[in-house]
Amino acid sequence: MKTLHAILTVALAAGQLAVADGAAAAAKRPVVVELFTSQGCSSCPPADALLAHLADRKDVIALSLPITYWDMLGWKDTLASEDNTRRQKAYAQIMGHSGVYTPQMIVDGMNDLVGSRETAVEGAIEARSADLRSIPVTLNVSPREVHVWVGPGQEKGDDATIWMFQVLSKAVVNIHAGENDGRSITYRDVVRGVKAIGVWKGQAVSLDLPRDDSMSEPHDELAVVVQQNGYGRIVGAALLGRPDLEGQH
Repeated sequence: MKTLHAILTVALAAGQLAVADGAAAAAKRPVVVELFTSQGCSSCPPADALLAHLADRKDVIALSLPITYWDMLGWKDTLASEDNTRRQKAYAQIMGHSGVYTPQMIVDGMNDLVGSRETAVEGAIEARSADLRSIPVTLNVSPREVHVWVGPGQEKGDDATIWMFQVLSKAVVNIHAGENDGRSITYRDVVRGVKAIGVWKGQAVSLDLPRDDSMSEPHDELAVVVQQNGYGRIVGAALLGRPDLEGQH
């Protein structure tokens, strides 16, 4: 009996440690990196390649947001959207910039960087990872719905916007004009739609979204980002991979 009791005691202790470790892991969310880019920008391919590298990391949610204002250079970006352009301009206004540029990376809503400067980008990710604000966010998909849950937290400041990004995991584009004429570029985690789906005020928020609206072509991934003051510091984020795969990523 003493042996059994000892085994149960050790097992219980191990289980408690596992729960504690699991809670700590759940509290550690990925850093969100947004790249504003264009197929018509000759300085963007190195940044696109860097984002593709970041997209393979589990500690990063990498989002490529093609913009429209370089379409005048002779090639209309086949993945760009006005929503992405408006988002970049909103960042510029919040950060006090006089204009926008490509390639630009925004790290966790806080750091504004030239997207091709790998050392600076890696440093910003490391700094944000060491100082994460982490409101729990979970995503689950069923045949009819995508369920979004944002947990409670103690964050102070302005209400946070809950953003939903519809994401295409991979796109290969053959460019036939403009500054990148003749190049074939592989883009990763391309934002094909972004919209505000709710407001977080410190209490838990539960949302059920129609799956057809959230996870339909040409999107095969879904990201949810909780961001203070609309375009400020990110305090929660999660990525749901291909809808045919089970589980949360």
